[in-house]
Amino acid sequence: MNFQEKWRKLLLPLRYGGSGMDFKKLDPARSPFLQDRDRIIYSSSFRRLARKTQVHPLVRNDHIHTRLSHSLEVSSVGRSLGAMAGYFLRRRDELPEYAAPEFPGQILEAACLAHDIGNPPFGHAGEFAIRDWFGDPANHTYMNALEETHQSDFRCFDGNAQGFRVVNVVENNRDQGGFRLTYPTLASMVKYPWDSWQSRTRSGKCKFNYYQAEAGIFEEVFCALGLKTRRGDFARHPLSLLAEAADDTCYRIVDMEDARELDIITLSSAT
Repeated sequence: MNFQEKWRKLLLPLRYGGSGMDFKKLDPARSPFLQDRDRIIYSSSFRRLARKTQVHPLVRNDHIHTRLSHSLEVSSVGRSLGAMAGYFLRRRDELPEYAAPEFPGQILEAACLAHDIGNPPFGHAGEFAIRDWFGDPANHTYMNALEETHQSDFRCFDGNAQGFRVVNVVENNRDQGGFRLTYPTLASMVKYPWDSWQSRTRSGKCKFNYYQAEAGIFEEVFCALGLKTRRGDFARHPLSLLAEAADDTCYRIVDMEDARELDIITLSSAT
């Protein structure tokens, strides 16, 4: 399989829960990936990011980043990285015939907008609080009836897996659930393509991207995009690496910017 054939699968504009796609009707001005962006940006889950901590909680200074402002900045960087990748692939004649060079940037813009959509209040501290509550023996009665792999989802709570659940199940739950995003956007959101049970052997940390309840959705998406390996596990979508780069670029800069704004660090101590 050559690179064009691989990208033909990786950019497949199928929509989860949809009935297929007419490749002749793809319009870069209103592509399925731009529709993904709009479904995310007008959602209540996205708006709630305005109340969620990026790094510094409970500040009165309105210059300090929230998860919402951070996600907007990450999507801007992600769109630029994806656009450069799209035109690079076109120069190498590796884009499939149905794909416009703008598509990777549009995919990354949508994926980056949603990359933190499952994070709890107070950022990683919120994740630790949820894990501690479910890890407390006094609260085990709520989970005793669950299989061990399902219990692991609670005791190893992660905002990435919650985000995958939000976009696929929680939002629009009266209409069968989820935003019904395209497969490439969903896959580009995934940084850890394994479940909580597997995370123990892979990294020893609570870093995973889907709960047992969404395992079927995850497998459907990743198999359709050709991301299931010969070993039986799953590889990351190439665009997810650019989404991670966009996230890292933004938070490494804005964390320092916010710390300076709050006088946690000074210009002299930062140099």
